[in-house]
Formats: sequence, structure tokens, C-alpha cells
Amino acid sequence: MDFTIEVERSLRVLDGAVLVLCGVGGVQSQSITVDRQMKRYDVPRVAFINKLDRTGANPWRVIDQVREKLRANCAAVQLPLGLEDEHAGVACLLHRTAHTFDGPRGETIVQGPVPAALAASLEEKRAELVERVAEVDDGLAEAFLERGAAAVTAEELAAAIRRATLSRRFFPVFLGSAYKNKGVQLLLDGVVDYLPSPLEGTPVALDLDNGEARVALTPASRAPLVGLAFKLEEGRFGQLTYMRVYQGALRKGGFITNTSSGKRVKVPRLVRMHSDDMEDVEYAGPGEIVAMFGVECASGDTFTDGTVNVAMTSMRVPEPVMSLSITPKVRDPAFGKALNRFQKEDPTFRVHVDADSGQTIISGMGELHLEVYVERMKREYKVEAEVGRPRVNYREAITRAADFDYLHKKQSGGQGQYGRVVGRIEPLPEGSPSSFEFVNGMVGAAIAPGFIVAIEKGFREAVQSGALIGYPVQGVRVTLTDGASHAVDSSELAFKIAALHAFRQACDKAAPVILEPLMRVEVTVPVEFQGAIVGAVNRRKGVIQSSDQQGDDVIINAEVPLNNMFGYSTELRSMTQGKGEFAMEYVRHAAVTQEAQAELMKTHGKVGRRGM
Repeated sequence: MDFTIEVERSLRVLDGAVLVLCGVGGVQSQSITVDRQMKRYDVPRVAFINKLDRTGANPWRVIDQVREKLRANCAAVQLPLGLEDEHAGVACLLHRTAHTFDGPRGETIVQGPVPAALAASLEEKRAELVERVAEVDDGLAEAFLERGAAAVTAEELAAAIRRATLSRRFFPVFLGSAYKNKGVQLLLDGVVDYLPSPLEGTPVALDLDNGEARVALTPASRAPLVGLAFKLEEGRFGQLTYMRVYQGALRKGGFITNTSSGKRVKVPRLVRMHSDDMEDVEYAGPGEIVAMFGVECASGDTFTDGTVNVAMTSMRVPEPVMSLSITPKVRDPAFGKALNRFQKEDPTFRVHVDADSGQTIISGMGELHLEVYVERMKREYKVEAEVGRPRVNYREAITRAADFDYLHKKQSGGQGQYGRVVGRIEPLPEGSPSSFEFVNGMVGAAIAPGFIVAIEKGFREAVQSGALIGYPVQGVRVTLTDGASHAVDSSELAFKIAALHAFRQACDKAAPVILEPLMRVEVTVPVEFQGAIVGAVNRRKGVIQSSDQQGDDVIINAEVPLNNMFGYSTELRSMTQGKGEFAMEYVRHAAVTQEAQAELMKTHGKVGRRGM
């Protein structure tokens, strides 16, 4: 997903979510990614299986996939009244009623009895729903054991579903077809019935005056204002800043303080967004999402009324996996302006100038991600740019522990430089939340405490350039165990330089490897092209994870190195006569083969220097 940040920042500010699944395609790679993001932010959800009017729709297969691939406890709360061309509506399992949708847009809901032919299926699916919820809700389990599934009332079942959904131990699955609004109205009722109100949540902020201690916020309009600016957009009237209000009230014409910069600004205009339409409002209370004009800030900034100094926890921003060099065809100040604006809007879009070549480098989440920004620059700023070949963002890592003992000593008349550091570097355990850890394991005062900070800075700087091809080193723990200082010649600079050289010394002995980004690739093609597609994936050094047939199509899941995926869209189009499609998302960085490592070191001009 090239635009995964849009999902990240949306889930960061939502109290509940609807997971939309295709009734034909089922659980796809994007579904797995979004599910992971929902779990990361502890967002309760309901699911909606869409497109039940399409050929090949099968909601029960999709529910089985959700349980298997997402490892989720879920069950349908509805039964479809026909599928494909015969899809007319849904039957409610709780109330045992049928709902059909009349009118050109399904705006007229007709409620009636369940058709006799579906009565047995309805009771079977209702019993399954009761059992699934009873597994995670003691109150319903007691009623179920005493009276049986058929005797559980709709009110008891609805209350239990809500409790289980809010605790994220279960989620209900709704059915329908959004194309003609079949089931959409009942889904919205389910959002009200089962997802939390903003007043029920307990959002947490960090107290900046108390060492970033966690403090609970109160979703009350009379409390001090706390809001999070989570998305920026350039509108017709200037920068549009989307804000979620967590506590207090935001008023048009009022003054708010950016806790990141300390600036106090006025809110000149406040709007509620309805897709492309704007509704001017005077006030926004806890739980509301509104947009402000004329407020300069960055994505992720916290605003208050000035009486409290807190910051909301930031959203997770994935590291870019691809880079391009970009140069304007004609020198134009709008080039820099466009890059600055895009960076403010999108935290996953990065810009820097290469120190060696002087080229401007843009980095992002994939080919499409960067292509969109190049096109936006041309369309919105009238700046045409030339881009170089995509460059993969490699990483380096160490595979074993190694000791270091380095003395930096320099005397050139006057005060010299002296600093000795002793310790070890080792790989961090897999799944560690940070990519670098510094541990001060010194006993005694061989090095003055004031120099420890400089040593840590030196090591942090050292991991930005690895020994093999100069890319950042990830997953490293540095433990300082001993050292020595001089009463006159020791300084912060001397210890920082000692740390830089010590890391390079130890890195050579720690069996360093080069890591490349691996992408999860999901290819959907007609069955007759399966053999050709599998062969093409293997040629690109991909590893097939699964191959599932759904109707006339086959869905192939594989992990492929990003460096081997350039130009794949063109190849897929030609191999499948335009009938194939694929989606790609970053999974992790993994070690390259020894042959690939040697080739990369040769390409970067460092063959024979280190690590081989």
C-alpha cells in the first residue's frame, strides 16, 4: 500500500472502524495490513462484506478467511436474501426479520418475515453467532447454558455483542451491496449499536511539564482544550488542517497554542467536512473531527488552549522503502515550495540532498507513491521534473556480538584529544521496537558522566553509515562497559570520535550483512495464466507463499525483493493481456544472498573493504 499513511492517521483519531471486505475477493493483502493497523491502535471494529450482488459472491467463505487469515473471532449478524443477481436484502439474525431495499438507490427499507425457505438456515447461523459471542462474554454464556441459543433474546444478544466488540474480543459482520445501498442503512445502525461513543473512550496524552508522564483526558467540553492535527491539505483557501478534538471545545475566532512550537494562533475559520463539501461551524466538542483554515502546523502537532502543556502520542510513520533523484527541467522556486508542502502533508514522503552528488532525492513507499507527487508537482505547480532510476533503501545489520576497545589520542600542540571506550555491540532481538539501543554498563567513574552523552551521540551517528555500502545499520545494541579519560585532553568531541571509530572497528568483527526491503505481492489473474505468473515471480527471486483459486481467478501471494519489482506492472499487463492486477506492500527488511551482497558492494565501490 503506497498510501498506507492515510490509513495510519485515520485510525489514530478514530474511536471505531468498519472493515470492508469484498464478497468475491475476500481477505486480500490490503485487508491484512489494515487489520494489523487497527490492532496497533486498539480500534474496535465491525465488518461489512460488500458486493454480494456480484458473480461469485460467497460471504461464508469470506468469514472463514477472516477467522483463518486475520485470526479473528467474528460471526455474521445477518443472513443474505439471495446472492449474485438474486441478492434482494438481508435477514437480521437477532430479531429474525427480513429487510429488502426498494427504490433506485435502495432508500426504501421494507421489513417483513423471513422466507420459510431460509428459516432453518437463519436459526443455524443465529446459534453460531450466540456461541461465538458466548465464548468471550460471561453474561451471554450464562444465558446460553441455562436456556439454549434459541431462547436468547435479541436484547441480550445485542448487549453482549456490544460488550465483546468494545473489548476487541469479537466483531460482528454485516452483509450487503453498497452499490445500491443494500444493507448500508443497517450497517450504520450497527455502528451506533456496537461501536463506542467518543464519550466512552479514555484518550491519553503526555504531560510535557512532567517528563512526558501519561495523563488521562476527559472528553468534556468544559475541560481545557486538547486536539490533534492529523492531516494537512492544500485547499482553495490555503492550508486545511484536520483536527480531532479529544478534550474541551474548539471555537471559531478562539486562540489555540501549538505545544510543539509554542506559537499561539487564532482560528479564523472552522468547517465540518462532508466529502468535498464544507459546512461552516462555530464550535467543535470532544470526539468531533473538523478542519481549520489559516493555521500553520505540521502533521501530528497537538493544540491546546494554553492552560495545559500536553502532547498526544504520535501515529506510527513507516520508513520509506524507495528513493528517486529528481531535478526540475527549468530552475523554478516553485520546485522547492512543492517539495516542502508535500513533506508537510505526508510524513512518509521525505526529501534530502545527497552530499556526494548534490542531487535532490525524494523517498516514499513505492513507485506509485512517488509518481503521484511528481505528477502533482506538474499539475499544481506547473513544474516539470526529470526523475532518475528508482533507488532501493537498503539497510545493514550485524549478525553476531563483537567487542570494541578503541583509544582516540591526538596531540598537536596545545590541548590534545583523548578518549577511550570499551564495550560490545550485539544484534537486538527480532521484533524490538527500536532499531538502536545504547546501554551504559559502566561501573565506577573511569569516564566522567558528562562525556557519556557524547559517546552515545557518536554511536548514534556511526549507525547512520554502515561498513559495507554506507546505508544505516539497524537492530544494534551498544553496551559501554569501560573506558578512560584524561584530566586535560578529554572532551566531548574526543569521545564522540572514539565512539565512531569503535563502532566501525567492532562492526568489521560482527559479520555485517546487507538487508533489502521485501514486499508482499498479491497477484490476481485468470487461472489460465497461473503457470506463467508463478514462473515470472520465481525469475524475480520471489518466494510463493500461497495460491488460492476463487472462481475463474487465482490469487498468488509471494514475497519478492523490492529491487526486483521494478517494471512488473508492464510485464504483468503484457503476460495476461491486461487481465491481471497486483498489489504490493512493504513487509520487512531481509538479508540478501552472498552473491547479491558482493554485487552491491562492487556497485557502491567498497568491494574487498569490509565484511566479506
